[in-house]
Amino acid sequence: WLMSDNMHHQWLLLAACFWVIFMFMVASKFITLTFKDPDGYGAKQEPLILTAVTKVEEVHVPEGKHWPEEFQPTGKAFSGNLIRQPLVHMERLELLRNVCRDTALRNLSHTAVSKFVLDRIFVCDKHKILFCQTPKVGNTQWKKVLIVLNGAFSSIEEIPENIVHDHEKNGLPRLSSFSDSEIKKRLSLYFKFFIVRDPFERLISAFKDKFVHNPRFEPWYRHEIAPGIIRKYRKNRTETKGLQFEDFVRYLGDPNHRWLDVQFGDHIIHWVTYVELCAPCEITYSVIGHHETLEDDAPYILKAAGIDHLVSYPTIPPGITVYNKTKVERYFSGISKRDIRRLYARFEGDFKLFGYREPDFLLN
Repeated sequence: WLMSDNMHHQWLLLAACFWVIFMFMVASKFITLTFKDPDGYGAKQEPLILTAVTKVEEVHVPEGKHWPEEFQPTGKAFSGNLIRQPLVHMERLELLRNVCRDTALRNLSHTAVSKFVLDRIFVCDKHKILFCQTPKVGNTQWKKVLIVLNGAFSSIEEIPENIVHDHEKNGLPRLSSFSDSEIKKRLSLYFKFFIVRDPFERLISAFKDKFVHNPRFEPWYRHEIAPGIIRKYRKNRTETKGLQFEDFVRYLGDPNHRWLDVQFGDHIIHWVTYVELCAPCEITYSVIGHHETLEDDAPYILKAAGIDHLVSYPTIPPGITVYNKTKVERYFSGISKRDIRRLYARFEGDFKLFGYREPDFLLN
């Protein structure tokens, strides 16, 4: 009898273990990303130096207790008394608010919510979502997500690459296309997000994409914008090479760069600051994703917006989003400290608002 009772307990214990393993597998499957063909991720990659990524924690809120209003996502995913919001996203929003209140950085952190900003924000009315575009941070994939949600295509795989950036055909309205009252209503009620990346690494990506490789065949970058920068900022006038990164840095760090920006028009969106693009101190965003932690941030954003059951973010090749310290140091190695410091002075707001460290080569 005792042996039979012991065997019964062992079978119960074994069954419980299998049940726990099964539930873990189901949960893991639920959060797995299933997309493919990510933006700019097909190019040959340079060696990566892996850096530590902040561990994402979940915070459980007891019944009857609520997050402060500014921490609450405006999507539909967090219902009921148990709210799960990774601590890292709360910390990002808190850091943003604190830096926005820093009067010493006001000129670098604040901007008017102008038509330029409203042109950067894409609208999904069906699911009440606003997405601010920050070029060179994998934004094409988020635009594909919104295109599918807006109903222009039934799946991401069906969207032709030439349609994604054709704003007359992709079914993505810009916030600037609405009346003032409709703009205010959407800014107040909709789920709002954008993605950031280490500012200097983003500039390198913009330089390579527009002036070196130019994969989408946009000849005006090489034949109009590059000559304009060279004429103004190249030190060695006898040098006949195309635009060099040093020329690009000197242009971006010039306090009087705006006179050229006006001539270049909206093409500057690929290298202007996040502040100028998305007005993060003027618009209360629900979530700020980081390119370096996109594997965690993408599913979180979809869940917070209440659309994770409708669409997923494209599969991200391993290591592709990790900060490449070696590449950044190599690009800046031949540039004078004066020019680098002037560049940092312009982008300091982006570094501080989103928690990016000042580069080590500036501290030495």
